[in-house]
Amino acid sequence: MAQQRTYCNPMDISYRYNFEQLNEQISYRSGADPVIINHKSEYYLFVTIQGGWWHSKDLVNWKYIVPDKWPMEDMCAPAALSVRDTLYLFQSTFEQRPIFISTEPEKGKLKFYNRWLPRLPKDIGPWDPALFHDPDTDKWFMYWGSSNVYPIFGAELDKSRNLTYAGNNPAQAYKAMFWLDPYKHGWERFGPNHSDPFKPFTEGAWMTKHNGKYYLQYGAPGTEYNVYGNGTYVGKDPLGPFEYAPYNPVAYKPGGFATGCGHGNTFQDNFGNYWNTGTTWIGYNWGMERRIVMNPAGFDKDDQMFANTRFGDFPHYLPTRKWNPASGMNSDELFTGWMLLSYRKPAVASSTLDTLTADKVTDENPRTFWVARQNKPGETLTLDLGAERDVKAVQVDYIDYKQTIYDSDSTVYTQFKILTSTDNKTWTVVADLTKEPKRDRACAYVELSKPTRARYVRYEHVYVAGPTLAINAFRVFGNGMGKAPATPAILTAKRQKDQRNADLSWSKVSGAVGYNIRWGIAPDKLYQTYQFWNDEPSTFELRALNVGVPYYFAIEAFDENGVSILSKVVGDGSVKQ
Repeated sequence: MAQQRTYCNPMDISYRYNFEQLNEQISYRSGADPVIINHKSEYYLFVTIQGGWWHSKDLVNWKYIVPDKWPMEDMCAPAALSVRDTLYLFQSTFEQRPIFISTEPEKGKLKFYNRWLPRLPKDIGPWDPALFHDPDTDKWFMYWGSSNVYPIFGAELDKSRNLTYAGNNPAQAYKAMFWLDPYKHGWERFGPNHSDPFKPFTEGAWMTKHNGKYYLQYGAPGTEYNVYGNGTYVGKDPLGPFEYAPYNPVAYKPGGFATGCGHGNTFQDNFGNYWNTGTTWIGYNWGMERRIVMNPAGFDKDDQMFANTRFGDFPHYLPTRKWNPASGMNSDELFTGWMLLSYRKPAVASSTLDTLTADKVTDENPRTFWVARQNKPGETLTLDLGAERDVKAVQVDYIDYKQTIYDSDSTVYTQFKILTSTDNKTWTVVADLTKEPKRDRACAYVELSKPTRARYVRYEHVYVAGPTLAINAFRVFGNGMGKAPATPAILTAKRQKDQRNADLSWSKVSGAVGYNIRWGIAPDKLYQTYQFWNDEPSTFELRALNVGVPYYFAIEAFDENGVSILSKVVGDGSVKQ
């Protein structure tokens, strides 16, 4: 198979089964709170409760590493940092725990750097920690917080004392950085589409230094909702004071298949390009059942931080050079233009368990799924794309339905074949995972070695571990043979009296599959995207805005052939056009 040039969210890694819900007999794979570190020009991925980490040389092929030592309770939301030849690793904790180091993380070798980081007062943590080394001052810091009561905290660490808290009294070493303010920041409100009055959570601190400024990133308002995003405060000193960035959130993806992108980190690849990682929600088996995503990111000419989530769960190219960040929309050049061909297309299964039917694999909802009557080789899913298309990639997403696995051992792996046909009679194998090394792939993304003209696409099952075969998405990407859709003729945006909200409405386009509403704080800074399907209403109450900040909006339509020209930019009524 040709070398893969693209990736697709959710990330295709071997998400681990774990013991977390063994007492409740709930089995599921999950991954959350990612940190990707560029260490010696190679990449290391750390994720909550995974028993180890992943190593990659290209950001697409990830090898799971089993470390030679590990906390018995595992690691939640670990902090990781690379400084010179050493990788530093620290777990979330409310007790005394050590910082680990490694100069050979690719071999899984860990050492204790300090035996016990001094304990902080009760309930303070450090939970969801982040380590930061300022290369200009050679000073070290830690940030943390995961609560709807406490703020994000920060503290300086003393390198001469093995990164314990600076000063003699840990209780005086830390200070509050900031609290959430959902009364001014609409996107910080809890619930689906920010609709729940419950007090929101802040978590997932991360520090990035750019052009002499310190960007303290945080996740909000809750991991189990589509609006989970990353925000930032900006300061001139690592411990503040910090100012709220009016363009928040910096990473936000409330619509589409993989919704949510909060609690992650920001890192640079080997070309100097920025990326922002985050967590997307599944939530069928357990509230904390999740997957991870990464999105192109950066800083524009005005030092505004952003992450580009437009078509964030469609295939994107991996960069081969440094892109130009001046415009802020530079990462659009990574979008392949391969469109979703499978949305609501007819699906036929070889067998079905109860009412868990094949049509669920094309509805773009990760919490609905098909289950085969038996988990056996030869079970199939066949999609009818309606007409011949150029098929370029597929993604098969599995879900754990009535599973019984609590440890990802050698029996846990994924194998299937993808076949295509123009007439539903003669079939050609275009991908075969039985010819690859065995690994588990809950979000298996397969880029075809060359485009294939086909109307029918078939998944042929070979192997997954456990008693059930359950698939929540069979996603096919490529291009149709026609023209891209027209631009919607009408888009209106009216700011409500409660400035955190705006009422949006738009005209639909014949044949469109969906729409992207794009918005931002200036006509040339439309960094935020909310994706809608054509079969959804064409009105929406957007509840993610900041009080006192004017906004601008535009819309584009998309279908299987491509994306329309972006509409004229309109204001929200709070500013003169």
